[in-house]
Amino acid sequence: MTAPEGRGIAETVFTGNTFRILHVSTGNVCRSPITERLNRHALTVRLGERLTGGLIVESAGTWGHEGAAMEANAEAVLADFGADASGFVGRELLDEHVIRADLVLTATRDHRAQVISMGHSAGLRTFTLKEFTRLVRAIDPATLPDPLDEGVVERARALVRAAAALRGWLLAPTAEADEVYDPYGAPITFFRSIGEEIHQALDPVVTALTGVPARPPLF
Repeated sequence: MTAPEGRGIAETVFTGNTFRILHVSTGNVCRSPITERLNRHALTVRLGERLTGGLIVESAGTWGHEGAAMEANAEAVLADFGADASGFVGRELLDEHVIRADLVLTATRDHRAQVISMGHSAGLRTFTLKEFTRLVRAIDPATLPDPLDEGVVERARALVRAAAALRGWLLAPTAEADEVYDPYGAPITFFRSIGEEIHQALDPVVTALTGVPARPPLF
């Protein structure tokens, strides 16, 4: 999978054949790094490195700890899922990150509002993670481009358009339903519960993006 610039991995050149997913939380040391790396891991497991080349998954924080390492408990959560935490560097959310993103998935509604308030026509491509999951579940995968024929980038673009069209029709049952709460400073048990919450929210999103369901457990 292609990685974003400045994260300890090879430099990426932006082209029209890429699709950028930006995960946003507050400090960019807990929730958004977990979501970024779980997303990358899941996409690679489903499609393999060769087929995920057009997808760029990154993260930033609205009050990002620029240059900071990921929280140790966040790294432990990623290890539980077999995802790679190496090379991560925290970032503060900048205009350029929003401008370049094709899909912005935030931890909370407040984060979503902050991204949209930055402008750059971000409203139709910015969702909370759980909001996007809810919308994606309602989309018939048969209406999306075949990833093998047209590629995962075209499928991802169509998925965002379809989700945006449904937003006003599928509201959250409660305000809290679209929130992923901050585990910063909490014990590892709470981090693990948040990690599982993120994992469960990402699963249908990755399935919709790739057209490949998760593999069932071997036990």
